[in-house]
Amino acid sequence: MTATAPSLSVLTLNVWNREGPWAKRLPLIRSWIQRLQPDLIGLQEVVDAGHASEILDKLNFHSEWMGTTSGIAIATRWPIHDREELWLPGDGESKGGTALRGMVRSPYGIIPFTCATTWFYMTHQGYKRERQMPALNEFVRGKDKTGFPAILVGDFNTDPESAEIRYLKGLQSLAGGSAYWCDAWEHAGDGGKGATWSRSNDFAAWAPWPNRRIDYIFVAQPRLDGAGTIDQCSVVCNERADGVWPSDHFGVFASVRVT
Repeated sequence: MTATAPSLSVLTLNVWNREGPWAKRLPLIRSWIQRLQPDLIGLQEVVDAGHASEILDKLNFHSEWMGTTSGIAIATRWPIHDREELWLPGDGESKGGTALRGMVRSPYGIIPFTCATTWFYMTHQGYKRERQMPALNEFVRGKDKTGFPAILVGDFNTDPESAEIRYLKGLQSLAGGSAYWCDAWEHAGDGGKGATWSRSNDFAAWAPWPNRRIDYIFVAQPRLDGAGTIDQCSVVCNERADGVWPSDHFGVFASVRVT
């Protein structure tokens, strides 16, 4: 019998601020975290640092928050060092989104972990999101590209076939440059669409969009020893309880090999 390779687990979820029936949604989000036991978490649409603490209360995570009236958070089982922020390029009138990176001191070495989201959420705004991806790619990787492969999670508000995501997956260039990130769902999902914005979700059904995969876990090029290989990926936080969904988005969960 072959032994299972050691791995760490990663969760990303847009928590929809405190919209809707928050008092009922909060315990559902917390129960999913307890059920999945992730090592690294990226959260989007987090109102403030207090909101992040409310979600993670008594769950034994270190966390950091970034934003204005809403933002993003990273949380990990291990200490976060060298926190850095990036405001994604905007449209000349406002900023375009957020990216928060922490260097996580895990038992497997230092892991560069970033949560990001673009504020350009309309389907026709791809040209604005395209301007953001090269800056995000450079920021996420950081200066040390020889350690544990960097991990990037978030709500990118666009489909896998878009130029923005194709750039991150190494399928096309933008601004005269290229990148390569492993899309966890494509590497280890169940082969389905993997929609995280679903019309089956009452909180999302109002919008005139089809079922779409817009939330992602990306891992940089795996090392030759196997570190960074994506072994499993699934859509999570996708069950209703007493008529209530955890959020208007579903989440993504992945297992990443550490050696």
